Amino acid sequence: MADFHEEMDRLQGHMPGWAGRHLNRLRHPRAVWVRVPAGIALTGGGVFSVLPVLGLWMVPVGLALLAQDVPPMRKPMARVLRFTNGKIDGMKARKAANKAKAGKAYDAMKAHNEAKKAREQRAAPTAKP
Repeated sequence: MADFHEEMDRLQGHMPGWAGRHLNRLRHPRAVWVRVPAGIALTGGGVFSVLPVLGLWMVPVGLALLAQDVPPMRKPMARVLRFTNGKIDGMKARKAANKAKAGKAYDAMKAHNEAKKAREQRAAPTAKP
């Protein structure tokens, strides 16, 4: 069973570079004075997800930040993060498979068009002056 910190590392790997760097900075032990208020603010802001800019995405991020400093929250958050990371991995795999499938379809269409063009050129009578 993966622990909380391993799942946070996996989640951080899925994020864009700038977001991962900020999360890494917040995960350091010295950042507790920023992490706890940020976690509370994100969790509280997620409650108001009907407002513009604020969203439901803020709740799990805030809870994950709080779990860094509240040990009883780590095990349930590790399960949530494992589920989330699994979904992200699945979406990436499907996207890669669809991209490969689209590439094969494009290659097949291109070969078909080239063969059709070659047949038309062979069938067309050559004009002599």
